[in-house]
Parts: sequence; C-alpha cells; structure tokens
Amino acid sequence: MSEPPLSGPTRKRAGTTPNVHAIAAHRGFADALVAGLIPRYRDAGFGLARLTLLLPSRRAARTVTEAFIRATGQGLLLPRLAVVGDLDLDEALGPLFDTLGEGAELPRAAEPTRRWLRLAAHLAAIDGTQGAAGLRQARAIAGAIDRLLVEGISFQALLDPETLALIGDQAEHWKTSSARFMQVWSRWCADCRESGEVDPPTRRNLLLAAIARRWRETPPPHPVVAAGVTSASPAVAALLRTVAFLPQGAVILPDLDLALDDETWELLGNAGAPREDGDSPFARADAVTHPQYHMKLLLNRMGIARGEVRPWHRAGPAAAPPERSRAISNLFLPPAVSPRWFALDERARRLAGIRLMESEHPGAEAAAIAVLIREALAVPERRVALITPDRGLARRVVGELARGGIDADDSAGRSLSQTAAGRLLLLAAEVMGEGAAPVPLIALLSHPLVRAGASRAAWLEGVRVLDLALRGPRPAPGLAPLAALVQAAASDGRAPRPAFAAWWREVEAMLAPLTESADEDTLSVLLERLVTLAGALCGEAAWDRADGRALAGFVEELRDAAAAVPTPLDRRELAALLRADMDLVAVRPPWGGHPRVAIYGLIEARMSRADCVICGGLVEGVWPAAPAPDPVLPPAALRRLGVPGGDFRIGLAAHDFAGALGAPEVVLSWARRDEAGPVIPSRFVLRVQAMLGSRLAEDHAERRAPALAAALAAAEPAPPCPRPAPLPSAQQRAVAISATGLDRLRSDPYQFYASVILGLKPLDGLDAEPSAALRGEATHAILEAWHKVGGGRPALLRIAGEELERLSAHPLMRALWGPRLLAALDWIGAEVERLAGEGRQVAVVECRGDMVFDGVRVHGRADRIDRLADGSLAIVDYKTGTPPSARMVEMGYSLQLGTLGLIAAAGGFDGVTGTPERFEYWSLAKAKDQFGFRSEPVLEGRKRSGIAREAFLDVTAGFLRDAIDRWIKGDEPFTARLNLDIGGYNDYDQLMRLDEWIWRIDREERTR
Repeated sequence: MSEPPLSGPTRKRAGTTPNVHAIAAHRGFADALVAGLIPRYRDAGFGLARLTLLLPSRRAARTVTEAFIRATGQGLLLPRLAVVGDLDLDEALGPLFDTLGEGAELPRAAEPTRRWLRLAAHLAAIDGTQGAAGLRQARAIAGAIDRLLVEGISFQALLDPETLALIGDQAEHWKTSSARFMQVWSRWCADCRESGEVDPPTRRNLLLAAIARRWRETPPPHPVVAAGVTSASPAVAALLRTVAFLPQGAVILPDLDLALDDETWELLGNAGAPREDGDSPFARADAVTHPQYHMKLLLNRMGIARGEVRPWHRAGPAAAPPERSRAISNLFLPPAVSPRWFALDERARRLAGIRLMESEHPGAEAAAIAVLIREALAVPERRVALITPDRGLARRVVGELARGGIDADDSAGRSLSQTAAGRLLLLAAEVMGEGAAPVPLIALLSHPLVRAGASRAAWLEGVRVLDLALRGPRPAPGLAPLAALVQAAASDGRAPRPAFAAWWREVEAMLAPLTESADEDTLSVLLERLVTLAGALCGEAAWDRADGRALAGFVEELRDAAAAVPTPLDRRELAALLRADMDLVAVRPPWGGHPRVAIYGLIEARMSRADCVICGGLVEGVWPAAPAPDPVLPPAALRRLGVPGGDFRIGLAAHDFAGALGAPEVVLSWARRDEAGPVIPSRFVLRVQAMLGSRLAEDHAERRAPALAAALAAAEPAPPCPRPAPLPSAQQRAVAISATGLDRLRSDPYQFYASVILGLKPLDGLDAEPSAALRGEATHAILEAWHKVGGGRPALLRIAGEELERLSAHPLMRALWGPRLLAALDWIGAEVERLAGEGRQVAVVECRGDMVFDGVRVHGRADRIDRLADGSLAIVDYKTGTPPSARMVEMGYSLQLGTLGLIAAAGGFDGVTGTPERFEYWSLAKAKDQFGFRSEPVLEGRKRSGIAREAFLDVTAGFLRDAIDRWIKGDEPFTARLNLDIGGYNDYDQLMRLDEWIWRIDREERTR
C-alpha cells in the first residue's frame, strides 16, 4: 500500500493552501527527499517517471540520482529532472524547461561572450577605454546588468527620479561610474531591440514566467515537485509559488529553520518585504549575514508565511540526531538575542558529533584532513566528504590522499587557466606578448603536451640546448636576438650543429607569426595565431582530454564572438585577458575517483550528505569570502532598487555551513596561518567556540588527527652533513691557476676544486637580473672598444651609450646604473687624458697572458697595462664596485694585481716588456662627490696595511708558491670555506651544502 501524496489524503487539492515542506539540516536533504518521494509516487506503473522534479543545478540532479540509487539498490525509472539553473554555477536554464513552457515563442538569448565584446565596444565609443582595461570594465558592466535583471529590475527603473537623485548625492567616482553604466546599457538595449535578442537573465525570467502562467491556467496532469531550490530571485520565487499551489505540486526547501521563534525571525529584518510604504526592501539593519535571511527573502517573495511551511518527517541514512537542528538554530542567533546562550544548559550547548581541529598551516591542515578521510574509509560503507571553498587546500588534500593510494577528485574542478591545456594557451599568449622572452618561451616549448609521444625526447634535446643558450639577462624582444644566441649554441659544441639548427628552424617558423605581428591587432586574429601555434606544437593532444575539450569550447566561443565584434587589443594584454576569462571556466574531473570520498566546493556540497563531513579552510576571507562590493553602482542605489548588498553572500555561506553541520559527524578545520601570515578563524568557528564555552570547546577539540599527520610526516633526522674537504688525486690536481683562481684557492679551496678540477660553472637563471658580472662585462667592453678606436672622452661616452642601448631589455639598468656608469667613465676618460700628459701611455687592454711558475701554468687577463714615463709598467684592474682592501691583499686573499704583475715581469703578455711598479684599482664606485677613483694596495705613506711596493711581486710569488705546494703539488684537502671571515664568492654554496654545517663550524671556532 503506497503512502498518500505530499498534499495529503486526496490527490487533487483545491489550490488554496500552499504545499510547502522543509527538510531540517540534520536529516540530510537528498536522502530524506528520496526517502519521502519513493513511497509517495512509486507504484506498479510509472509513478516516479511521471513526476517532474525541479532542481537547482546539474550537480543537484546528480546528487539526487545517486540518492535514488542508494535508496533502492536497483534500477528504476527516475523522475523527469528539470534544472532551474543556479546562477552561481553559470548554468543555463535546464533544457527541459523549453519543452515545459513556451520557449519557442520567446526571444532568443544574446550570446554572453558576444554581448561582453559589444559592451566593450560601446564603452570605447563613450569614453575611449579600450584594450584589456575596457574589456575588464565591460565584464563588470555585464555582471551588473545581469544582477539587476535577475532581480527583475529593468533599465527604465534606473531612470526613476528618486534613484537618479540618490545617485547624484554620491561621491564623484560613483556618479561617473553610474553615468557610464547607464550609457552603455542604453546602447546595448538598442542593440537588443535591433537584433530581437534579450539578455540571458531576461529570457530566463520570461521562460519561468511563461511556465508559471501555463501551469496556473492549465495545471499539469502529473505531479510537480520543486526541491532544494533556494534562489530568491523574483522569477524563481513566482514559479515556486505557482508550484506550491498546484493540485499535485509541492515545494521542498532545504534547511529552513522552523524551530526558530517568531521574535528571532522578525529580527532578521525586511528581507525584501518593506514594512511600510516607501521603506527600502533591504534595510540597513537587516541581518543579511544570517543563514536564514535568504530563506526569509524567498518566502516573502513567494508570498508564503513561515507558519504555512510543514516539516518533512522522512530522514536519510546519514541523518544526525534531531537535537542538532536546535543547536544550529541557537548557534546563529542574531546579536540582539545571542545572550540566550548564557541561559542554555550544558546539554543544549553541547554539539555532539562535532569536533574542532586547528592546524599550524594549510599544509598541516591538509595532512590532518587526509588522516581523517583515511580513518573514515577504514569503516565499510562509510562515506566522507570534504567541503571547502579553498581550492588550494582541496588540491593539497588530493595530493596527501594520493600518497596513501586513494584517488580523490575535487568535484568543484579547477579553473581552466590552471589546467595543462589552459596553461599551454596562456604560455603561447605570453610568448606573443613578451616578444619570445626566455621564461615563457622555454616553458611553452617544454610543456608536457608539446610533442607528446615518441618524438618528445628528441624535441626536448633541442629545448635543453636553447635553455642553456638563453641563460642570463633577457635579450631584446623578437626572434632575431634569439637567432644569434642559437647560432652561438650550435657552433660551440653544445649540440650537433645540423640537428639543432634544423630544430630551431622548425621552432622559428612556428613562432614567427606571433612575434613579427603588429603590437595591436584584433582579438580574433590574435586568437587564431595562438590556436595555430597550439596545433603546430601539440597536434590533437591539445584538445583531446577533458581540459582540452573545455579549452576548445572556450576558444571557439571567444573566437566566434570576436569575429562578429571586431575588438582591437594590444598583444601584450592578451595573456592577462585570457587568464581572467579562463578563471571563470571550471573544468570538473570525469568519473573515476574513490566512490566513498567526495571533495566539494560550497555550491557543489548543497544537497549532498556523507556520514562524516569535514569543513576545511574555515578562516575569514575564505569561508566566508570577503564581500565584494559592486564596482559599477553605489550600494545605496542598489538598496533603493531592491538588490541585496555584498554581505548577502556571507548569509549564503552561513547557510552552507549550517547545512554541513547537519551531518552525523562533522569536523571543523582551520589553520592558524597561511602563506602570507597569521589569519583569523572564520566567524562561524568563533560562534561555535563562543556558544560551547572554553571547557566544552576543549572537549570538542580534535588533536589526534594533527598529531598522527605530524607523525606520518616526521622522519629520522638526517645525519649532520660534514664540512666538505675533498682529496683529489695528484693527476686531478695538475691544473692551471688563473689570476682570480688563486684568490679562490687560498680563501675557499673548495670553490677552486668545484670550478677548476670538477669543471662546474655557475648557471645563470633565465631572464636573470643584470648582475655585477654583467655590469663588469659591459664596462670592460666599453673601455676595450674605446681604447682600440681612440677619440677621447666624447668617443668614450658615445660607445657607452651604444652599449647601454644594446642592453635595451633592461630599463632598470639604464635608469639607475646608466647615469652612474657614464659619470664614472667620464672620470676615466679625464684621468687617462691627464696621465697621458704626464707621459703615461696605455700599452695593452684586455690582454691575455700566462707563465710557468714552479712547473704550473699561471694565466690571467689584464684589463689594462700602462707604460710609465720611465719605462716601467702599471697594472690596472677595473672594478665596478668597491675594490678589495689593502688588508685583503696583504693577507694574500686578493692577489690578482700581483699575479698579473708576475706574468708581465716574465714577459707573458705579448708586446709588453718591463717591470711592474704600480698596481692600481680603478673603481667606478662613488668616492666623496664624484664617481670613480684610483687606489693602490701598497704600504706607503700613512697607510697601515698593504704590501710594500718594492716587495709586491715577491710577496705575491710567495703566496703563489705556498698555494701550489699545498694544493696543486701537495696533498692538502680542498676544504670548504677554509677562512670563514673572508667574504667573496658564493657560486658553490649550495653544492657544498653550506647552511647544513656552517653554523656548527662557526660555533666551534668561536668557542676556541
């Protein structure tokens, strides 16, 4: 014997009493809904199949379908599921509604992307705002139009004199923004009249109104039930009212608090129903952040009193104790009545089955949540769900579960910009916008979708060679500068010349359309180039997965709209524009994850239920999210028009939180800090703690999972890393010493070992900042060219300007270092001219030389060697910064001048003979009131440190001989940081694992 229908003992009702039910939070909406629908409508025929079930979203339809399967355990004919469409999910109205209503007679909806571009075109015509900035503003304008239309507010409503007067009283920026908005909307309305189209929300409202009118005039012959629909838009509310009064209709609301007393219900505020004529539908005092506020707004717009709503007495298998709903109601009491908490006894305040879990940081939180999920899965048939709006936390949890062999999917999906296919297109846009800059270029060419398959290994060989060739500062934009670097890489043995040259020609042909186009073009042309490049690099691999199909749909929609509405755009703005647009597209995973694990966003979690629910990321700014004010219209005008304010979203988040608390077992989780610093726990958590009180909050604390997670992550401490002191063989020690290498050998033998014996060279980063080495190279190139061509100071400054222009990719260098360099070079030019008047002439510049000293080749490059009037030599070393101190030279840690002097004295420089008598640093740093000065590390006059001039070469030779005897011909270890107090090179600090042992050595030496 089947149960009676929802409306009571008779199947047909008079239609004077609304048939509205509410399922309490503790019952589990989807399962409780199905538990009541099956006995009421399932019969020997096709009872359930005749039922039309109106649901809020496609996700809700899937949730209800799963609930039917769980309830019956066998196949059955499901009800006819129609999706009203949740605007938060950007879903179109369910296609079934076009057959239920009079959709064929309604005007078609304007395509959203084409509308967006048309709004941008109107905006450009009004105030000249174009490019990415105009498109961003057009996106905000489109959102504001939709928001008003959803509330049933037309353009004419904005022209109401009282509304215009209110806008006129606002700040200047609000007046300007509102005027621009109305001009753009007016032009768009003219477009719609001409094309016969309407905005998507308008068509949605018209369709809902047509369905409601048809059902009122001719009630459907079969039952209609609206379940879980909480959208309070006027059109939806009107449809729900119609369904509630149908002879075989019913409306079933989720988590409506029927136990809330009337006083508290009234304290929620107007909620769309002004108490007096002239009042705003939304008063300033309205409790819009309360979880029941939007339910009151929905009932008010339906024209149904809360007293007319009846409780739903069925429950699902994952129902919590009935006391939970009363506790949730007490938890969210408005401030005016929250002192009632003090009158509650401990039993009424206790939240049985709810635990509070605090972690140190998001990584620890994810690990602790993974522990809870693994424990829940250890119980047969137990379902567990993580609900969090923090997609970063969700990804962390997925990764933690994967470590335990659990495949879990984030049903909220990932934004298209964060998928492999989306990132491919964004990288291509960055390459286009930045003129083939090294970082996006290498990332694009090494993308996992590029040349996926058997040819990928050979392709990556070319990418690696190009990667090495592009290390260092960014070259000038375009392919021509890259071609020169590629040619050098192909000729210096880093790759087989024919293979790499052919690889580069292929890459160059694909990239040429991107980098050689004009800076500004139309959006459709730019998109076409990106799509062509993606196809050339990846073939079908770019489009054949879930994210690729989503990208294909995104590109096709945008390309068609851009072709219909020509939109000029600077190619440098395309990547940011595409990223912002892709962020709005969610790519959800296909089926295949663990059947008893679910990871939901807030919207996806609505109507879902599990035996154990974990609410993660409960911090302010995340859950609830910070309210975002409308960027187009002032808040006062929106209230006047009857649009809920930004805080309304907090109330929706509170309703989602209250719904999650209805599960049998709930864990509320948050972290003390995030990547940026300390955070504040969610206001919902603080309410829970306040209602519980300190003692009960301590009883509800979950400490075991974080401790287990920390124990799982803990590892045996690694043995302390010893201070490196390699002992190469005598054959390996037989190497030459450079003038600068001698300084390394004496101060830090390990660095000499790594660079000379092992042959390891520091590798610059891609697109590296201009370093001291780069500035030194530029300075030496300028001075070398000047000394070779001559021409005095004007020629020097001209050459310097040309070299700085060559570094045009580094505006910071030109702006900050350029003027300093020019001033110092001017001083060098003047000093050279002055010394030339005293008989001192430049002998050689940038000259390489060598000698054999104690059987070891010693070599170096002299920046400049001058011949003095008496025939002796002066060794000159240019320094872009502060030169080494005389004390460092005296101690034998800066011997470059002396070593070059020994080579010169031995005749090691071609065309240079004589005895060095002067050893000078020419620094480009600032001294007193000018840039540029000379210094000699010679002990003379009033100096207290340095080496006597007459002993300079002999002392240097002694240091050189000592180094050769100890490390080159001897057997002394090449100890890392042999002299801790000597600063200098740090190219090999990571190789020697400096941070792991330096503190210990430093402490030992200080305690001696």
